Amino acid sequence: MIKVLVVDDSPVAQELLVYILQNDPKITVIGRANNGKEALTFLQSKRPDIVVMDIQMPEMDGIEATRRIMETNPLPIIMVSSFWNPKEKEKTFIALDAGAVAFIEKPGGVQHQNHETTSRHLTNMVKLLSNSEFLRPKADKAIQATCIKNEVILEKDREAAGKLKLIAIGASTGGPQTIQMLLKNLNKKIPVPVLIVQHIAPGFVNGMVEWLAKTTSFAIHVAHDKENALPGHVYFAPDGHHMGVKSNLTIFLENNSVPENGVCPSASFLFRSVAENIREKAIGVLLTGMGKDGAQELKMMRERGAITIAQDKNTSIVYGMPAEAKKIEAATHILPIHDIPVILEKLTLNRCASQLNK
Repeated sequence: MIKVLVVDDSPVAQELLVYILQNDPKITVIGRANNGKEALTFLQSKRPDIVVMDIQMPEMDGIEATRRIMETNPLPIIMVSSFWNPKEKEKTFIALDAGAVAFIEKPGGVQHQNHETTSRHLTNMVKLLSNSEFLRPKADKAIQATCIKNEVILEKDREAAGKLKLIAIGASTGGPQTIQMLLKNLNKKIPVPVLIVQHIAPGFVNGMVEWLAKTTSFAIHVAHDKENALPGHVYFAPDGHHMGVKSNLTIFLENNSVPENGVCPSASFLFRSVAENIREKAIGVLLTGMGKDGAQELKMMRERGAITIAQDKNTSIVYGMPAEAKKIEAATHILPIHDIPVILEKLTLNRCASQLNK
């Protein structure tokens, strides 16, 4: 059984969370707390597998509680956030900085139209994270370029360096903090645009973009249809739209999009457009996340001559999408997250020859 601690100051919300979790035969709620202070007291004597916690609470909020838990008794923490509350959405990403592994939309009551979907998302997330090795990526230290071994960059990569036009990235669970780490350690002067599909709850992409813009050195945007992708800029697919790119680096969005691999936006859609239009002048990167979105199309990119990278198991918060890519041999490189910005920088800035000899 997966043991869960539920932390929420609202008696109604707390009862609903417990009800949803206890309805799954693989989950048991071993404790409840009304705020972060009570949660810390509970954790002094008992250890759940996962903490499900609200953000805004009296006495001690979810952000401060997360910081203290990660300092003294590290555990996977899932934040539940109200998508309709702008202040709470902003704090959600601060909670990720504090150490939370993931966040989800707070489920509505049993009569709410999204109750079944959000409830299933919560229980699936709890089970998923309980089966994964808990890992908190560290983004506070600059990564040294010397950590890439000479043999990692292939002769084919050296030939491609300097001709590259685009980096395309796909991520799901654990993606926001992993992307933050990547961007913090990637040179903002890279001469190519970066297009990213991140699976995220509706209503949160704008908050994520604002958070990343504040915590990294990049110009980061929610993409618009027919927008030209500029070098050194980062573009995220907007809510409910698949994002692709044309050969002239014009972004296009598909309206009224049908989910692909169960998600919208989809990394598969982006990677497929890159394979068809950018071909060997692209780099594809598949990061942490559940499912298989993007894996087959990453292989398509590889077959068209692109450099393709999948995050390794040890540094993936959830080893799903990159595992599928590895399984079907879609990636030319399997790398830990701290090596990925290094190889991207070397390739796009055409530093291969000089740095490989160091």
